[in-house]
Amino acid sequence: MGESVDNFPGGDATRAWVEKNLAPGERIERMERLRGGWSSRMRRLDITGPGRARELVLRSFVKPFFVRHAPGLLTREADVLRLLADGTGVPAARFVAVDARAEHCDHPSLLMTLLPGRVRVDETGVAERIALLARQLADIHAVRVTDATRPREYEAWTAPDRVRVPDSTRRAGLWRRAVDVIRHEPPPYEPCFLHRDFHPGNVLFTGDDDRDDLRIGGVVDWVETSWGPADLDVAHCSTALALLHGVPAGMSFAEAYTRAGGRLAGSDAEHLHWRLLDALAYAPDAEKLAVPWRELGRTDLTPTVLAARLEEYVRCLLDRFG
Repeated sequence: MGESVDNFPGGDATRAWVEKNLAPGERIERMERLRGGWSSRMRRLDITGPGRARELVLRSFVKPFFVRHAPGLLTREADVLRLLADGTGVPAARFVAVDARAEHCDHPSLLMTLLPGRVRVDETGVAERIALLARQLADIHAVRVTDATRPREYEAWTAPDRVRVPDSTRRAGLWRRAVDVIRHEPPPYEPCFLHRDFHPGNVLFTGDDDRDDLRIGGVVDWVETSWGPADLDVAHCSTALALLHGVPAGMSFAEAYTRAGGRLAGSDAEHLHWRLLDALAYAPDAEKLAVPWRELGRTDLTPTVLAARLEEYVRCLLDRFG
């Protein structure tokens, strides 16, 4: 069900800004809320005019934390979309316009093209999707940049003194052992272009499992794009897969990535550092990742289920790479 264009999300100023960035004679015909995200408000805009109809996406930050950080986040995403449009082959949206400081809009906003496909978080065809995710991430890491287009250095999302051991755990020693791993200095690495928030919730799939035509139609949410170790992107997607589909799915992703041509750290100890640096960012719970998944129908992902999966995933990482 579409929304009335008369009740434009964000107010009249945002609507006027969008209309200013349309081609002559184009107008907003219809709007629809896009589900599956939590950091920003997303709307699909159906545009009609003298030429063929097209669809755009309006991304607006309305939560106070993201409004404060919008100048950096949205400017970075706009720059990345411009870079990826230049023959990289990565299926990203096309940049249209940005107002990162809300100088014209009611909220900081980015306007871009709509990508085909939908987010898939169901349990059907998980192995096939993992293979596609791995190949896509290897392609992202192969993006070439110059000194002028290189993104910022990666930022760690946790630190030893910020990790909170779950109150309900019966394996406090396991968590202390994991935290000790990331107390050491980060291992050396060969840097590459990182999405930095690559996981199933930021990938759109087209096609159908039964027809064997499942494909990735687009990769979204480039606000955290960084320059750093490939292991960190692999770690982030692995954590998400472990929480979403179970620990074996999370443990399988790194191997799928190397089969797809990706390169990881040379030693298990180095790889373990990056895997735990990501996983421990979600202790004691993983509500941040799971909120949009539940909105997409995964109501089975309760706090209890997620806590158990995260702890078991940490244990498996230590057993496998420790």
